[in-house]
Amino acid sequence: MRIDAHHHLWDLQAVHYPWLMETGQPRFFGDPSSIQRNYLLDEFRADAERNGIKASVHIQVGAADAMQEAEWVQSVADNNPDWPLVQVVFCDLSAENVVSQLQAFSKLSSVRGVRQIIGRAPEEDSQSGTRQLLDNAAFLEGLKVTANLGLSFDLQLLPDYMEATAEVLAQVPDLKVALCHAGSPYDRSEDGLKSWAKQLEFLSDLPNVYCKLSGLGMFDHDWTAQSIRPIVDTCIDQFGATRCMFGSNFPVDSLSSNYDKLVQAYEERIAEDLKPQILATTAAEFYCFSTTVAHCSLL
Repeated sequence: MRIDAHHHLWDLQAVHYPWLMETGQPRFFGDPSSIQRNYLLDEFRADAERNGIKASVHIQVGAADAMQEAEWVQSVADNNPDWPLVQVVFCDLSAENVVSQLQAFSKLSSVRGVRQIIGRAPEEDSQSGTRQLLDNAAFLEGLKVTANLGLSFDLQLLPDYMEATAEVLAQVPDLKVALCHAGSPYDRSEDGLKSWAKQLEFLSDLPNVYCKLSGLGMFDHDWTAQSIRPIVDTCIDQFGATRCMFGSNFPVDSLSSNYDKLVQAYEERIAEDLKPQILATTAAEFYCFSTTVAHCSLL
């Protein structure tokens, strides 16, 4: 059973997403106009199933009310029992009530982890200040609470922050971490990729950090199977197949390709003997598809 370990869904009538309401506002990943509409399971599932994918991981996507989004995703999972769907929710891990928030999320059977973005893109990070989380002692405590509750952490950041982030994560060795979008290598020049690969080692050296081969079209809408080859190869070399997993990042990455092209690019790049692991097993184990989160261990 192949798994898409990173995608989004949204119903604009059920949940309010401020960024999807901001028409005419370009983002670092491009002009979002074409995806500022409902994107529901049936549409995603048609693309995924055509490519042999039979289950998926929904990642939070900037709803105004994180619990409302999580409950809506839970309803989607409940109403589609033939499609295994688990989710990663948003929670401010530096909040004073982080324990009660995470406990509330954990009552939803589809919840497996938390994402709080540290870095998106240089131009947006300079305004958002999300990088400051790494210097916040409360954030570190929130990561520890996350681990204690058996939840994982989806990590989105830039290469510039990897060393500092690794220093924080080293203090929570029992926290399962999924690095989103291969660590967002936004500089695709030869020197840029060399620098990204070097910074990536700070995270790949931590045995509890895994890597998602996802979102590679956000910083390069003209990508090809050949152009992403050094990124895919570096991730597999550093993390190994047992710590790498595929994610489409749809519908965001639909701005740079269709689903078929995306899967085909990975099919061409990943060695045949590694495909079962990267396209299925790693995600199944990391996100505990076969068990409840309470029984999902680091090993």
